[in-house]
Amino acid sequence: MLHYAPMARTSDNNYQLLDSGDMQKLERVGPYLLVRPSPQAIWNKRLPASEWGKADGVFNRDSEGGGKWTWKRQFKREFEVLYSELLLNIKLTDFGHLGLFPEQADQWDWLRATIRRRLLHDTRNIYVLNLFAYTGGSTLACSQAGAHLAHLDAAKGVVDWARENAKKSALDERPIRWLVDEASKFIDREVRRGHRYDGIILDPPSFGRGPKGEVFKIEKDLMPLLDGCRQLLSDNALFMLYSCHTPGFTPITMQNQLADVVKGRKGKIEVGEMTVTEENGRALPSGTFARWSN
Repeated sequence: MLHYAPMARTSDNNYQLLDSGDMQKLERVGPYLLVRPSPQAIWNKRLPASEWGKADGVFNRDSEGGGKWTWKRQFKREFEVLYSELLLNIKLTDFGHLGLFPEQADQWDWLRATIRRRLLHDTRNIYVLNLFAYTGGSTLACSQAGAHLAHLDAAKGVVDWARENAKKSALDERPIRWLVDEASKFIDREVRRGHRYDGIILDPPSFGRGPKGEVFKIEKDLMPLLDGCRQLLSDNALFMLYSCHTPGFTPITMQNQLADVVKGRKGKIEVGEMTVTEENGRALPSGTFARWSN
């Protein structure tokens, strides 16, 4: 059964989306007001230019896909933000990323609730695999709910970053395996070993590189990856969460892809847009999700 569930969320204390428009967004992140690119924001700004002009830092992209920060005052490259029950280490990277993905907060709530419901009537361990796990928000949300995690990313630096987040959120003693590996190769090995997972989280990039230079292109490598996920789901699997930020991956596209993964299983699929809600109530689309739960 297909349910359409558009998503919105108000901000927590230390992150706020204040306004958007003209392909930009104005955010309060910890101690700073930041302006960053937002290609989806093809509408007019609501706040006056004087409010946007208060920004401490502005990130502008260049034609090479990189960019640079312009700052009006001294700043720290690293600081903490409390968001969606997690204490996260923010890093102002040279690519304009923060390590925080506020559009995922509703998914974190869904993961916590889904795992906790199962544990209410079944005390067996729940094993979850998080692929392309980056700075670990989904990993930590599942861990808070009581699951055992395998957290995998191809970049050692971001796996270390996720471990820092686990420590800050008092989850460093929880059962989490921190893995630096290429997703497709890891899945193939897990299938051969007969390992199975009760939940899988998948947020593939449009393009990525593995630790040994392996290239991932979503248009070529996604379908084999999804088939591997199908084989890794246990007989009593609880969920699969699949999200994406690649243009063209609409809710219906992702629903059809996920339906093939869970074909023959009971449960429901929900799809929709991930959003972040401005203070004025307007939603900024920030990717797409499809999720199945049993």
